[in-house]
Amino acid sequence: MESPKPGRGWLLRLVIAFSFTQGAVSMARPAVSYRALALGADARAVGVIAGVYALLPLFAAVPLGRRTDHGRCAPLLPVGVALIATGCVFSGTAGSLPAMAAWSGVMGLGHLSFVIGAQSIVARQSAPDEQDRNFGHFTIGASLGQLIGPVAAGLVVSEQDGAMGRTSAAALFVAAALAAFSVSSLWRIERRPSGAAAAPAAKAATRKVPVRSILTTRGVAAGMVISLAVLSATDILTAYLPVVGEQRGISPTVVGVLLSLRAAATVACRLAITPMIRLMGRTVLMAVSCLGAALLCAGIALPVPAWVLGVLLAGLGFCLGVGQPLSMTTVVQAAPEGARSTALALRLTGNRLGQVAAPASAGVLAGLAGTAAPFVMLGGLLLVSAAIAVRPVGRRLPQGPPEGRGRLATAADVPASRTGGTARGGGAVAGGTGEGGAVAGGTEAGGAVAGGTGTGGTETEATGADGTKADRSGPA
Repeated sequence: MESPKPGRGWLLRLVIAFSFTQGAVSMARPAVSYRALALGADARAVGVIAGVYALLPLFAAVPLGRRTDHGRCAPLLPVGVALIATGCVFSGTAGSLPAMAAWSGVMGLGHLSFVIGAQSIVARQSAPDEQDRNFGHFTIGASLGQLIGPVAAGLVVSEQDGAMGRTSAAALFVAAALAAFSVSSLWRIERRPSGAAAAPAAKAATRKVPVRSILTTRGVAAGMVISLAVLSATDILTAYLPVVGEQRGISPTVVGVLLSLRAAATVACRLAITPMIRLMGRTVLMAVSCLGAALLCAGIALPVPAWVLGVLLAGLGFCLGVGQPLSMTTVVQAAPEGARSTALALRLTGNRLGQVAAPASAGVLAGLAGTAAPFVMLGGLLLVSAAIAVRPVGRRLPQGPPEGRGRLATAADVPASRTGGTARGGGAVAGGTGEGGAVAGGTEAGGAVAGGTGTGGTETEATGADGTKADRSGPA
């Protein structure tokens, strides 16, 4: 008797935990900048501290992905929460800029650990036809955290009467408590594989797939580029929209509302991602969303009034909501078996590189051509991503295993002369067991199973409704 299909309570708890964790990080990052300013940092020093947050995890991403491929994912979640909370607390008590930079890096490492573990859990515990939906719902947690965190930081931090140092430290302590609270949802998140499910996973985990092989697999690099472009657009939009608003006479309150509108549109997109995939297909949806985001980014560079800017940002938020979850699914499904967590870690490595390189490039362009130039740059990057979504680069994985390796496949993978026929009712499953050998199974009214083994011969065993078995053997 088949075991009942597990529910999705684990995904809901994971989304709640991710919301608190992302909210803590989104609250802490601007608070770190304010605290650094209170300690006498200039704009360059603030940029270095922010860069350490993204740079330090670059060296840990692949090792963490390897570790997750070879073991459980859930332990990374509380470890990540502990590192985030620790980084927040000690950033609030740090008395020097180098210490601020170091604890900012610890915070970034904690966020990376949590995200790798969480994404790997979603990949493992979602059927292929559920991955788009589950990754979409998972990333809602990130959107909610990004929506609430900066607002909370703005409410706590105050510049009045020289209180920035004290209030920014208080915001960091609140962020640490917010991160710690996420642990309350981290129970029964990961199911332990059992029986037949555990054996293939353990066998795949013993094979260490080279990083170059993962990167050159068709679809992996495309998913990384799309993810990098979408995340860069989100980061630069958050950083430069206040500057655009100041130049156009838009108040900070209205700018905050516009950014919240963008985040809310992203949440709405991810709630609707499953019907959109059914309507358009994953490839077309990614290409159309990147193309739409490219045009809308270019539109933001135009001198339009605030209400038009709101419409553009709502559309942009909706388009940007597609890229992250679908790039996760693309990478997971394209990556070799036993290297999916490593592939997700490489994707996050690309994201971190984008978080360092994109703001730096945007700053250079803004200095040379004005604050509208970064949005034109983003439009070009998203346009390239749309083209890559249609025609991903890289090599395809082999369609079949080497002889003698043994795998499950469809009956179409095995010639009819080697399957020994198909039982009534269809549904054959074939798996290579050695040179010239195949196992094929089909289900009829009484539950027949047919198999062929060895070289040059077949064996068939059928079990009828009365429980009797008949064996026949003969030449192929």
